[in-house]
Amino acid sequence: MLKFNKIIEIIINLQLIIISSFIPVSLTIPFTNIFPYKLEFPITWQVPTIIIITLIFTRKIVIKAFSIYLIMGLFFIPVFHHGGSLGYLLTPSFGYLLGIYPLIIIIDNLNKRNKKIHYYDLLKYGILGISSMHVSGIIYSCVQKILYKKSEILLYSIAKYSLGSFGFHLLMLIPIILLIKLINNYYYQKRC
Repeated sequence: MLKFNKIIEIIINLQLIIISSFIPVSLTIPFTNIFPYKLEFPITWQVPTIIIITLIFTRKIVIKAFSIYLIMGLFFIPVFHHGGSLGYLLTPSFGYLLGIYPLIIIIDNLNKRNKKIHYYDLLKYGILGISSMHVSGIIYSCVQKILYKKSEILLYSIAKYSLGSFGFHLLMLIPIILLIKLINNYYYQKRC
C-alpha cells in the first residue's frame, strides 16, 4: 500500500499533467504599435512539465500519475488536449501519449547519475527522450493506418503530429535548462 506522502506526490503530479495539457505554448513579441504580436506554437506545456516533474520526483511516481491521467482521459473525464473517451485510441495523438512512457524512463536516468544535473546531459537525454516519444507516435500511427487501410493519410499524420511539433519540443528544452540552472545555483548557494 502506498504511503500518504506518495499519494500526495501522485496527486500533485496528476494535477500538473492535467493543467499543463491545456496551456498552449506562446510567445508575446512586443512591437512599437499598440498591440503586441502573440506567436503560438503547436504544442502545450505537457511535455516540458513531464520532463521537469520527472527530474524532481521518481519515475514510479510520475508513471503512476501519468497512468491515472490516461485512464481518466479514456474512461471518465476528457482531460486530453483534444478531448477524451475511448475514441481517442483511434487518433494519432494517442500514440504520442503512449510515447510519454519512454520519455519518463529516459529522463529518469538523469536522477540516477548524481545530484547535480549538467546541462549537456539534460540536453542529450531530453533530445533522446523527445525523439523516443515521437518515434512511438509514428509507430502507433503507422500501425493504425495499416490496420484501417488508410495509408494515404499516413504522411499527413506524421507531418502534422510529429514533424510539426518535434522542433518545438526540442526548443522547449531551453527553458527547462534555464530552470535547472536556477535551481542548481540556488541549491548550491544554500549549501555553502
